[in-house]
Amino acid sequence: MEQAIEEHFYNHGKTPTPGCHWCQVRALGLTVVNKVDSAFLPKNFEFINDMVLGKGVEPAEDSFRSGCSCADDGDCQFTGCLCLADLEDDDDIDMNNGIKKAYAYHTHGAKAGSLRSRLQKSTMPLYECHKGCACSSECPNRVVERGRTVPLQIFRTQNRGWGVRSQVPIKQGQFVDRYLGEIITAEEADRRRANSAVSQQKDVYLFALDKFTDKDSLDPRLNGPPLEVDGEFMSGPTRFINHSCDPNLRIFARVGDHADKHIHDLALFAIKDITRGEELTFDYVDGVVEEQDELEGNVEGCGPLNVPLQISVSFVQLWYMDREGCFYFRKCLQPEQRWHGAPTVVGLAIVGYGAKVYVDRIRGKRERMLDVRYQEDRERQQRNDMLLDVYGDRESLEGLEKAIQFYENGKR
Repeated sequence: MEQAIEEHFYNHGKTPTPGCHWCQVRALGLTVVNKVDSAFLPKNFEFINDMVLGKGVEPAEDSFRSGCSCADDGDCQFTGCLCLADLEDDDDIDMNNGIKKAYAYHTHGAKAGSLRSRLQKSTMPLYECHKGCACSSECPNRVVERGRTVPLQIFRTQNRGWGVRSQVPIKQGQFVDRYLGEIITAEEADRRRANSAVSQQKDVYLFALDKFTDKDSLDPRLNGPPLEVDGEFMSGPTRFINHSCDPNLRIFARVGDHADKHIHDLALFAIKDITRGEELTFDYVDGVVEEQDELEGNVEGCGPLNVPLQISVSFVQLWYMDREGCFYFRKCLQPEQRWHGAPTVVGLAIVGYGAKVYVDRIRGKRERMLDVRYQEDRERQQRNDMLLDVYGDRESLEGLEKAIQFYENGKR
């Protein structure tokens, strides 16, 4: 680490050099620290400060764009604001003098700019004003648009690879940063998976922008396969945030111009007070269990086994099979990483690629794969039908044994 710093400052000092991590880090107001080993960030990784639109991904045409006409920034907290119009039918919204107060953030006092409590536990998208609106850039409904204000530090952990922490305290409800990457089509995402040396490893960097996906939508951009964010080779500091079953951050879909719902933002907010230097974490499988039966006999932990969002940073996959023989996967941490909190029975098993761990359960209809994809995954699993290795302490090994035993008992 010290050698990398010396090479940077002796070779080109303050002059930005294309492809240099130190120049990118400095420009984004970040710091990188490694007091554990000699590892440094991947050389083929580039820091970016906004989403990059890949081939075949287009924003909405100008003729379809719209913004609110609020002359007073204070009006941008009610459903009369065009940006909040989609929340008009939400019965859970607070009322103010007979008008629904749909605004997502506190506007006054010590909590000003923080996400309101009722939203911190919800899966509702956040609707914000944007550059096409009549309100000012200081409008209180532009929290994510104004960007990160928290000084983040990427640091080397003792046993989980890279992690992220804040150099200042963070208040509950405070916006931290966005998850960034290259937005690509579903077809391109599949191509990259196929071309990856390890397809499971490639898949962990992909985040499906499926918050507004609806097969009955009249918008062709929303009724088909969703676009995906690939953060493997270009992203921001949030790419290095680790998982926790007891996280201090949550990720929310954020919408600016309604015409661009297909390329909505992914915003991370604090869901508890965070002290200076405390590692930032979020639950990789948060909010994705729908229409799913509870797993009988599930051990104490993060909840029932489930199929997670297509998002992660640095983790591999465990494969499972349900009663109907359909394969799916749960994403799990890299061997050098460990879970925070109390994981599920299978979460305790931190294993290598190709792990043979099956759990007997029924999936919800949203989880079902296409027949072609199922056949491909089944063939791949048969080729990797061997437990390669088990990493971690005795607790991890016992967790794996319990998972297999749980499946065997369920078959009887």
